[in-house]
This record gives sequence, structure tokens and C-alpha cells, in this order.
Amino acid sequence: MTDRDKELKKIRDEVVACTKCSLASFRIENNYFPVIGQGSHQANIVFVGEAPGLSEAKTGIPFCGAAGRILDELLESVSIKRESVYICNILKDRPPQNRDPQSGEIEACAPYLERQIEIIKPKVVCSLGRYSMNFLMQRFGLQDKIDSISRIRGQKFETEKGFILIPFYHPAVAVYNASMKEALKEDFEILKTYSSP
Repeated sequence: MTDRDKELKKIRDEVVACTKCSLASFRIENNYFPVIGQGSHQANIVFVGEAPGLSEAKTGIPFCGAAGRILDELLESVSIKRESVYICNILKDRPPQNRDPQSGEIEACAPYLERQIEIIKPKVVCSLGRYSMNFLMQRFGLQDKIDSISRIRGQKFETEKGFILIPFYHPAVAVYNASMKEALKEDFEILKTYSSP
């Protein structure tokens, strides 16, 4: 087990034991799993969504529902294997009825995500959806670049931490609107540059 594996395992153990906000008791009451992250600990590309949904909470696997199937298809369209990237969310537990994350929940969970990014040291972090985009841009010194997702999707932003942030639409948009899939595929083309070691 590498140091990186040990550090990420430590985060997993901390999340499992975490009681900093009410989402932990919601998870325990419903026999859900925390959704910590999945993929390569040496990934060049890290995807960050907002929060787990029901399928994710039932399995502990990020992006395993309908949006996950679209994400898999998008990765396949640029010949990137899902197991070569790392996929996680800002929140590690599902909010009731998939409501928006609350500020206290984000404050409790965000340090786990920041440590995951720090340990993995990706070349690129891709935000999936508006919520994740706003959060990551604020967190990594890009507040002045925030705009609507339709304007800045697919653009590259250098962060103070040395990785590039690229905002993407959330794959779920293509679940409800199939015509969005082409725009997503177009954006994913950018990742070809970063997929090889």
C-alpha cells in the first residue's frame, strides 16, 4: 500500500466515523453508505459532483445511477477508462430528497475533498454542474472568473494549487435533455490531452 493509498484510506475511515453534520444520522437511519470517492489514486483527472443521490447512497459508489451511465458514455467517447480517473462529490453523504447542500454540510465535508485533491495531485479537476463549479472556483482562488456555466463550460482555469479547473455541465442534464449530450461530448474532448500519464 503506497503512502497515497494510506492517506486516502485515512480519509475514508474519518468520513465513515464523521458526525459533524446531520447527514451522518440521516445516512445511519436509512442504512445508506457514505460515498467517499472511487477510481485511481494516481489519476490525472478528478471529477467533482455536488452530492450523492439515492443510487449512490445505496451502494457507496459515486455516479452509479442514470447520470453515471452518461458519465461513463462521455469517458468512453474520448477513450478514457473510468478506473483511470477519480470521481467524488463535495458532500460525502446524500442530502434528504436530494436537496441542495447546506453551508454547514459543505463546511463539514469540504476539507475531505480538498485533502483528496491534495493527495491525488491531478493535472485537472473537472467540476460537474453549477454547484460544484461555484464551490471549486471560490475555494481555489477563481472567484473573479465565476460566470454562468453555459458561458464558461469547457474553459481551462489555472488554480493557485497548480491544477487546471475545467467546469462541465452535470451529466444529468443529458438525462433530461438528450440534445445536451453533444455539448457534453464536445467539452470532454479537452480531456484527451490530460488522460495519458
